[in-house]
Amino acid sequence: MEEADIRDALRVIIDPEIGRNIVDLGLVYDIAVERGGVVRVSMTTTTRLCPASDFLREAVEVCVASLPGVTQAEVRLTYEPPWTPDRMYLT
Repeated sequence: MEEADIRDALRVIIDPEIGRNIVDLGLVYDIAVERGGVVRVSMTTTTRLCPASDFLREAVEVCVASLPGVTQAEVRLTYEPPWTPDRMYLT
């Protein structure tokens, strides 16, 4: 499992407030693929008190855990650095 494969899979998760996927919004900060199929994702939300925070974290965890070869998925929310629209990938 490669980081790029995980990013591609995460594109199905849509931020309910903005209507775009979390990868292109720049909400996924880091993906670490470790031995034994452990994947750690560091991500943020558009605001610290985003009402969709739990939904998005859980959706990422379920999505990553369902990928072939993944034995454990850990998702950590962070707000450093804070998200800004400059992080978006314009497609």
